[in-house]
Amino acid sequence: MKKLISLTLTAVMALSLAACGSSAAQGDAADSAAPETVTISTLNGSRESVELEVPYNPERIAILDMASLDILDSLGLGDRVVGSASTSLDYLQSYVTDDGISNLGTIKEANLEAVMACEPDVIFIGGRLSESYDALSEIAPVVYLATDSEIGVVESVRKNASTIASIFGLESQVDNRMAEFASRIDALASFAEGKTAIVGMATSGSFNVLGNDGRCSIIGVELGFDNLGNADTTSTHGNESSFELITKLSPDYLFVLDRDAAIGTDGAQLAKEIVENELVMSTIAYQNGNIVYLAHPAVWYTAEGGVTALDIMLSDLESELLKQ
Repeated sequence: MKKLISLTLTAVMALSLAACGSSAAQGDAADSAAPETVTISTLNGSRESVELEVPYNPERIAILDMASLDILDSLGLGDRVVGSASTSLDYLQSYVTDDGISNLGTIKEANLEAVMACEPDVIFIGGRLSESYDALSEIAPVVYLATDSEIGVVESVRKNASTIASIFGLESQVDNRMAEFASRIDALASFAEGKTAIVGMATSGSFNVLGNDGRCSIIGVELGFDNLGNADTTSTHGNESSFELITKLSPDYLFVLDRDAAIGTDGAQLAKEIVENELVMSTIAYQNGNIVYLAHPAVWYTAEGGVTALDIMLSDLESELLKQ
C-alpha cells in the first residue's frame, strides 16, 4: 500500500511540475509577445496631431495633467505614478500627499529638474504646458492629450482614455467604464430639449460668456441646451460680457462656473455676488430659480476630460436639473 501511495504522489508531482512548466512557458511566450513600444496619436508642442512611440506598459509615469491622472487612476495604474503636479482635487489627493511621489510643480509650470530626477518612462501633460513640450521631451516621451470641442467632452474622454489604455494593453476597460455614462447623458439631454441657456464664467469680478468650443461645452454639445452665447464666443475662457446681454437674450437657464473658486483666488468675490445683480434678477432664469452654479468648479476648470471628472460634472448637472 505504501508503495502504491508513493507511486501516486510521484505521478501527481510530475503532473504538477509539468503543468507549472507549461504555465511558465506560456508566461514567457506572453512576455516575449508583448511589444517593447507602442505608437499612439497625440499632440505636439504646436498642438498638431502626431504619431508618438512610447514604451509599452511603462513602470514609471510623470503626470502634469489632472485629466490624464484621473484616467490612469480609473484604470488602476496609480501605483506607476512617480511624480505628479499639485492639485486641490479631493479624489486625486493621494498623489499629492504620498511621500513616495515627487512634486513636479503645477499644471501650468513644470519643475524640469524634479521631472528629470524622478526618471520617468513617459510624461503626460495638458494644454497649459504645451510650451514646455520640447523641454520635457528631452527627458522622456511626452503624451499631450486634450479635449476636442469638435467631438465633445464625452467622446474626448473616451478617445483619450482609449489612447492611454492602449499603452498598457487595457483597452477593454474603457468601453465598460464609458457605458455607465450613456443613460445619464440621455436623461439630461431629454431634460434640455427645447431649452435655451447661457453658459458663463465668473472671474475677477466680471462675467465671461462661454461658447460650445470652450469650457463647459458639454452643456451645449452633448446635452443639447441651445447656447445663446455660442455665436459670438470663440475661446476657452469665453468673451467678457455685459449683463445687459444676458437680459436681452433672456435664457431659460444660466450656468455659472466660478473660476476664482476653481483656482483658489484669495479674497475673490463670490460668483453669486457677481451674477445676481439687479439686471440678472429681472431675467426668466433668475425668477424661475434656474441659475445653476456648478458645484465643483475646480473639476470643471482644471480636470475636464477625466473619467471621474465626467462623473462629477454629470452629478453637478443632475442635482440641479433632475431634482424635480
